Amino acid sequence: MREEILSLLLGQKTDGIPVFSGLIHITADGLKSEGLLFNEIHHDAGKMAKAAASTFRLSSLPSAALPLDLCTPAEALGAELKFYDHETYQFPQPVKPLFASTKYLSAGYMESTDFVNKGRIPVICEAIRMLKEDIGNEIVTSGVIPGPYTLLLYLIEPGSLFAEMKREPNAVLDALFQLSSFLARVAQAYRSAGADFITIHDMGGSPGFIGPSKYEQFVFPTEKQLIEKLPKPVVLSVCGNATGCLHLLNKSGAQAISIDQTTDLTKARETLKDTLLFGNIDPVQTLWQGDEAQVAEAAQRAKEAGVDTVWPGCDLVIQTPIQNLKSLLEA
Repeated sequence: MREEILSLLLGQKTDGIPVFSGLIHITADGLKSEGLLFNEIHHDAGKMAKAAASTFRLSSLPSAALPLDLCTPAEALGAELKFYDHETYQFPQPVKPLFASTKYLSAGYMESTDFVNKGRIPVICEAIRMLKEDIGNEIVTSGVIPGPYTLLLYLIEPGSLFAEMKREPNAVLDALFQLSSFLARVAQAYRSAGADFITIHDMGGSPGFIGPSKYEQFVFPTEKQLIEKLPKPVVLSVCGNATGCLHLLNKSGAQAISIDQTTDLTKARETLKDTLLFGNIDPVQTLWQGDEAQVAEAAQRAKEAGVDTVWPGCDLVIQTPIQNLKSLLEA
């Protein structure tokens, strides 16, 4: 299955429709099976690698993704993160905005420090290497990074950012391009460590969240620049309803576009003629809260609509039952 998925990502036809994920997909059952606590897995490379591998070990889903949160680049740039206790199952989040304005994210600031070797990025690279040594011949490994706009939301208070998007759009764009270049270096570090592909998870930059016009003005050009800097293959994951911007996603340069259940799957398939389409299983109502029959039905609908790969529309809810992931594979 690993070779089939890699072939698909590189544009080669495959016999079947693989089931896997390039987004974060760890589970409480997987952590329990490895004797891990949720608040332990973000700091220790060995525990991080075990957590990432646990879903495959329990369900046979042939993939793993690292890091296990999206805030790593923000932390490397200087943001303080809150790490929750193991019973909360909440991913790390910034304690407070790092900057008052996008103007602080100038070329001078971004070049002042070797940020790629700051924070947990070296730990994550070591975890990727350990994961590859452990099960790298059996699965595909995704290196996950936020999109530039999502990263900017972690660094600046959203209200201030929205105001600057109106008053000083060029300053915002400059900051986004600076972050795009930084994220490219982070992704390259993950690939060098052994990730098979990169997933850009631009949750905050979805046209469904900020609107199609803002997406076209601010997000799309910086996503496109980021993708141009990355080694292939690249998957661009867009949460929220992206139906109105499918024509832009088709021009992003990504080898695959991942969509969630709110985007019109039929229109996505019609528009993304020469781009792989991944999705679009609802991670909440179907994979977490649904039963095995509902999971199988959703997977079958996605296949009939023409997806190239069945995978979750977003990160898994930690409490997702392993049996539902098995059903996804068997559908």
